[in-house]
Amino acid sequence: MTIRTRFAPSPTGLLHVGNARAALFNFLFARHHGGEFLLRIEDTDKERSTQKAVDVIFDGLAWMGIEADAEPVFQSARQDRHTEVALELLEKGQAYKCFCTPEELTAMREKAMAEKRPPRYDGTWRDRDPSEAPEGAPYVVRLKAPREGETVIKDLVQGEVRVANAEMDDLILLRSDGTPTYLHAVVVDDHDMEITHVMRGDDHLTNTFRQAMIYRAMGWDLPHFAHLPLIHGPDGAKLSKRHGAQSVVDFREEGYLPEALCNYLLRLGWGHGDAEVLSREEQIKLFDLDGV
Repeated sequence: MTIRTRFAPSPTGLLHVGNARAALFNFLFARHHGGEFLLRIEDTDKERSTQKAVDVIFDGLAWMGIEADAEPVFQSARQDRHTEVALELLEKGQAYKCFCTPEELTAMREKAMAEKRPPRYDGTWRDRDPSEAPEGAPYVVRLKAPREGETVIKDLVQGEVRVANAEMDDLILLRSDGTPTYLHAVVVDDHDMEITHVMRGDDHLTNTFRQAMIYRAMGWDLPHFAHLPLIHGPDGAKLSKRHGAQSVVDFREEGYLPEALCNYLLRLGWGHGDAEVLSREEQIKLFDLDGV
């Protein structure tokens, strides 16, 4: 098996150092195992995605010496494929059409909060016949997620993590305008790109439980997941703009060398004995997830 990792940023802003570290870890892991490192631009948010942000991502990665092994994939170009898989799940009875109006969903949330329950979709249309809906009514396509048992992820960093399926609702695959949601598109793209290891921040762990349900509904093998510890600011909070320079471009413009930034980011959450300064060749030789 050829190990394949990916870095999949959204072009909605600058290349954050947290994202840059994720790219570095994915790149080094693939190189260490003789595999392939791929790049995917998740540009389905048409309102916020910009070409300027895409250029900044390419520029920042090139400056850091992080080179993909194939041409980048643009998620927006794959919408037909995302829709195809959602409709296949619908045909298989693994998904269904939900005709709830915005007002009904708001009332559902307010009722749950008043009863001190998490505001989740209650499955109103899960087992109803679509013919009961008004003719021509808009609908979303929702995954018919399992309600019994647990979803278990054997994470390569966090260990075994699990959640009761009753804690999760039926996630939306296709919006009422027919566009795919982010969580659905990512699963289809990772499967089609034959990604074997998904390495990303542990703020995505909740997403992983939901995405695992899509994999299983399609009968696809799950990739190996590794959720990395986040970078925090001096106050202990997740890194944000208020903590100062946070983009790769900022560090370059302040005169830092790419070798210095990469070495620093590598040592945030990974270590090898007392080694402090490592060349790129040494990084590739030594990097593996057991040091995270």
